[in-house]
Amino acid sequence: MEPVIMYCTTWCPDCRRAKSFLKDRGIEVQEVNIEDDPDAEDLVIRVNHGKRKVPTIQVGDRYFACSPFDPVKLASELNLPLNR
Repeated sequence: MEPVIMYCTTWCPDCRRAKSFLKDRGIEVQEVNIEDDPDAEDLVIRVNHGKRKVPTIQVGDRYFACSPFDPVKLASELNLPLNR
């Protein structure tokens, strides 16, 4: 699998849920806090058509938002098992 980058914030419960979901399935995640990185915030807004959605996940050249957290969507997007 290509590296997984998660654009997030420290206060976001959906970000924590997505990170835990991925960790439970052995997926390493590179986290980028958009509140500390203005370029990352701009990227999130651009790929989400003007909306500041976190978590936004990048795999290769593909981006998708997982807000609100939806384990079925996340598993489907990354071709992962829903249940561990």
